[in-house]
Amino acid sequence: MKALTRWLFLAIVAALALQVFFLMRIAMAAAVAPQSTTFQRSEAWRIATHKGSLAWREQWVPYDSISDNLKRAVIASEDDSFVNHDGVDWEAMEKAWQKNQQAEERAARQAPRKAQAANAAPPAKPPKIVGGSTITQQLAKNLLLSGERTLFRKGQEIVLTFALEKMLSKQRILEVYLNNVEWGEGVFGAEAASQHYFRKSASQLSAYEAARLAVMLPRPKYFEKLANSGYLASRAQTIVQRMRGAELP
Repeated sequence: MKALTRWLFLAIVAALALQVFFLMRIAMAAAVAPQSTTFQRSEAWRIATHKGSLAWREQWVPYDSISDNLKRAVIASEDDSFVNHDGVDWEAMEKAWQKNQQAEERAARQAPRKAQAANAAPPAKPPKIVGGSTITQQLAKNLLLSGERTLFRKGQEIVLTFALEKMLSKQRILEVYLNNVEWGEGVFGAEAASQHYFRKSASQLSAYEAARLAVMLPRPKYFEKLANSGYLASRAQTIVQRMRGAELP
């Protein structure tokens, strides 16, 4: 019993120490540009170990050196209520959860028919996961957490999201997000993405170019290989129209 109590105490102390570490990282991000995020480090390791070399593009630029077109495009595409919510868009999360539940139910109903048609039992294709995360939630996840999908990690993400909203301004959150988000394999941040895809600075992006980058965000590695995608062009035009109503912090 004493051993169990001791291990429980140590677990609680370790959990509290981790929270303190997270809060210190967030406090530092309010004034100092993060050198790297948890997601970037995991990607650097994956690329280096799988390909034997590390092709990497990343360059921090201040908020005013990023085109307002890109800021508006990302907000319109990823989080249109960014300046008004407290970090979490509960309605969007609920809708995403419902869509994912429906997708899982459809996949479960279709799997037996597909297996019977093929006279075998191939592994079912996993249903597409729909996200409902705000820009602040995405930053919390990429900056500090792993990519695993568990209720515990989601709960930790929400706690860190509220901490980001309390300790950083909306403008700083957007600045850190745009400088660290992934836009392709080994391509991180607005400046690197602008140079990689359009051979120009992030400050010079047109509305359409900014919209193209914003549309890539949910699946950057996938769209990086589909430069002439009809969906990408069509969706970008839609985002250009929605940018007019996007409010900047």
